[in-house]
Amino acid sequence: MANVLDYKKEYKDLYSPKNEPMVIHIPEITFVAIEGKGNPNEKDGEYQKALEIIYGIQYTIKMSKKGDYTPNGYFDYVVPPLEGLWWSDKDENFPLKDKSKFCWISMIRLPEYVTKDVFEWACIEVNKKKKIDTKKAKYLKIKEGLCVQMMHIGSYDDEPKTIKTMEEFIVKNNFVNDIGSKRRHHEIYLSDPRKAEPNKMKTILRIPIKKK
Repeated sequence: MANVLDYKKEYKDLYSPKNEPMVIHIPEITFVAIEGKGNPNEKDGEYQKALEIIYGIQYTIKMSKKGDYTPNGYFDYVVPPLEGLWWSDKDENFPLKDKSKFCWISMIRLPEYVTKDVFEWACIEVNKKKKIDTKKAKYLKIKEGLCVQMMHIGSYDDEPKTIKTMEEFIVKNNFVNDIGSKRRHHEIYLSDPRKAEPNKMKTILRIPIKKK
């Protein structure tokens, strides 16, 4: 795929961590995002509908080269992996056993040439051609800053083991977990749960931190 940008290969520090904790500074990144609540596994639930909108917008932008409108500065790219920010409005520790209590922002990175105008154009296109309501979609810029991240290999339900390792690393290295109303538990999904074996799935876990 000549001249096609693959963010996972270009930015290995962000998308290919080892399965041990590491400190990283995350720059500002722009996403197409949707915020919601509820169990992500619920069939035809809010989360599944959000994914349909997010991917619809992403692929409309990516395939704009074949239509009548090509954004200024366009370059082709591999659609980056799905990401999620997770929390509970009851201030409970994440992850939760009761998935119906999840609050989340589901999102995918946008290429740098996507301005707010390009994003709004894509939303209109998805609404018009795919008959999908895109009102909930957001053009979201996030500057996470200082974080600890680690590759988690296994099912989503086994994440507490990896999170414990990360928490121990944070304390040992004189940092403080900075998860709160402005900074969230962050996951990046490198495996398709519909195809991958649960014990082989790869998920990047990211915890915001600050110096003690």
